[in-house]
Amino acid sequence: MKKILAVTACPTGIAHTYMAAEALGQAAVEKQVDIKIETRGAVGVENELSEADIAEAYAIIIAAETDVGEARFDGKAILKVAIGEAIKDPGKVIDQAMALPPTTPKVIDQAVKNREERSFQVTGPYKHLMTGVSYMLPIVVAGGLMIAVSFIFGIEAFKEQGTLAEALMTIGGGSAFALMVPMLAGFIAFSIAEKPGLAPGLIGGMLATKTGAGFLGGIIAGFLAGYVVQFMKTYIKLPKNFAGLLPILIIPFVGSAVVGLLMIYVVGTPVKAIMDGFSGWLANLGAGNAALLGLVLGAMMAFDMGGPVNKAAYTFAIGLLGTGFYGPIAAVMAAGMTPPLGIWLATLLAPRKFSAEEREAGKAAGVLGISFITEGAIPFAAADPFRVIPSIMIGSAVTGALSMAFGATLRAPHGGIFVLMIPNAVGNLGMYVISLIAGTVVTALILSVVKKKKAEV
Repeated sequence: MKKILAVTACPTGIAHTYMAAEALGQAAVEKQVDIKIETRGAVGVENELSEADIAEAYAIIIAAETDVGEARFDGKAILKVAIGEAIKDPGKVIDQAMALPPTTPKVIDQAVKNREERSFQVTGPYKHLMTGVSYMLPIVVAGGLMIAVSFIFGIEAFKEQGTLAEALMTIGGGSAFALMVPMLAGFIAFSIAEKPGLAPGLIGGMLATKTGAGFLGGIIAGFLAGYVVQFMKTYIKLPKNFAGLLPILIIPFVGSAVVGLLMIYVVGTPVKAIMDGFSGWLANLGAGNAALLGLVLGAMMAFDMGGPVNKAAYTFAIGLLGTGFYGPIAAVMAAGMTPPLGIWLATLLAPRKFSAEEREAGKAAGVLGISFITEGAIPFAAADPFRVIPSIMIGSAVTGALSMAFGATLRAPHGGIFVLMIPNAVGNLGMYVISLIAGTVVTALILSVVKKKKAEV
């Protein structure tokens, strides 16, 4: 029997990672295929593939949007798919992996020889960005929650020296948020150039913070560092006796110097001007323009339910936290909760439009919804995309628009309904809840109308 290995990883490591692993595992059982699946989620690497596993494997499936250490699979037949494809059609993915041509020693030698080149070419900018976001996200969530908890003692309590509120604000705002941009830049560079890119990326990210280039500057610094280091790895060749100096001396020094000077003299000032202009625009948004921004962000959150468009909206909102704008993240989180909550409500309002299995799944979707796991809507969207996706996009757009129009703000960038219980964590809490309810009801009503009646009741 051919043995198949798989690695699943999504940027946040919360839902898609495990949904893809479960789907591939179930499909493998149905097809009587021996499979081992490594997950790289928010809790770290689980069920890690050993060297023995890799040696025995016929093929490896990579369903990931972040770095998964692909170099260890050199010489093996590799099938790369979008993580959403592994969730929606796992049987097809396994069939494709089984149909890959077997590797030969010649293929293995060529793969090893071209490892850096292939890694450089096949991993696109989106994957590098999402790798940076995935490493940054725990820092942002921890810092945001610390700040939110400090507000329990009063919105201005952290200004009093020696208090617990001040200590929590120092941990969250002064330390965790200070690491946000350097972590982002460092791990973008890490995704591009592996370990040698980390130091120049972290330094470039810190300079982005110091120069006022902010989140956008950090992204630029990460890509600069990654590609500069990758260039050095590819083209700098030293005698064998001195080769060890390249990764520990030459690359960190030269790479950091090049990236640092570019950030100070070339990138920092214009990007700071862009960020300042954008911040000014956000600060002066009227209710109408704010609602329009919220509408767009809300629709993006529902469009692919945790996919690239969803992550783009979330990443945009996260980036604004460091500049003191808390409205977009509030709109994004509420809009991300709306799709599964709206579907759950639709199963209650129009049970004849859903099968017994879907009605049961609707309960789980509701739980995922209140936890800000938009992926809970995926099974319904996959089964009926032309009705479900427009419905949830409209509902999330309504939620996002209302949240921004009402001036709702959020200090904690994750946690769903549970962070609403933290005093002062949400600005204009009452209207924020109304925004969430409104979008949920709109989603449910549209689905109740457009869905076809099921034969099974």
